[in-house]
Order: sequence, then C-alpha cells, then structure tokens
Amino acid sequence: MEVVTDTSVIIAVLTSAAEKDRLVDITRVSGILAPESVHWEIGNAFSSLLKRRLITPLQIVEALEAYEDIPIRFVDIDLGTSLQIAAELSIYAYDAYLIACAREHRAPLLTLDRGLARSAKRLGVQVLEVT
Repeated sequence: MEVVTDTSVIIAVLTSAAEKDRLVDITRVSGILAPESVHWEIGNAFSSLLKRRLITPLQIVEALEAYEDIPIRFVDIDLGTSLQIAAELSIYAYDAYLIACAREHRAPLLTLDRGLARSAKRLGVQVLEVT
C-alpha cells in the first residue's frame, strides 16, 4: 500500500518534530507517494523557516541531504481535476493536488494539516490520523 504524504509530514520528519517517530512508523510499512508540487513546497517551507530564523543554512543543507534519502514516488496530477476539487471545496490548488493524488491512486492521505484532512474527508478520501 502507498500513502500520499504532504509537506507537513516531510518537514516534521526532517526537523524531528514530536510526531516524527509515528510518521516514520506509518511510512516505513508503506510506499510514499506525492504530487510533484510537494518537492517545491519543501523548498518554500525551508525558506520560510530560514526567514523566521527557526533554522540555519547549515541545518537546511543537512535536512536536504536527509530529504534526498526519503523514497518518495512523485507523480503528475491532472491540473483540471485538481482545480475542480479546489473550486468544489474552496481550497488552494496545492491542497487540491494532494487530494487529487490520493483519489487517483486510491491511497490514504497522511497529513498534519487539519484543514487539508477535513477537505479530503469531505470527498471521501481516507485520512490517516497521527496521534
């Protein structure tokens, strides 16, 4: 089984957030799947952490080396389908890409973003809860 992961999950693992061990356990037994947009969102998340002085450039280099070791299968997602989801749920396209990915691949979504989880559930996407 594969799980669709979003940026919040990857950043939590790379920055050793409190949820890290549970997230690693979930993804260790599954393949990791993500829309290609997640790759660029990782860069945006790190630049935001850097701007707020929550991470150093050296820590980013180390985190990116660890990121390269994560076996993520990046997939292309249909833009039209994603924008239909975005319009239906009144959400940003980046969240719609994740929901479209989960629907298309019939995979559960793993996220720490409660808003994204609620939106995905509205469309019948299984969301894995991290407790």
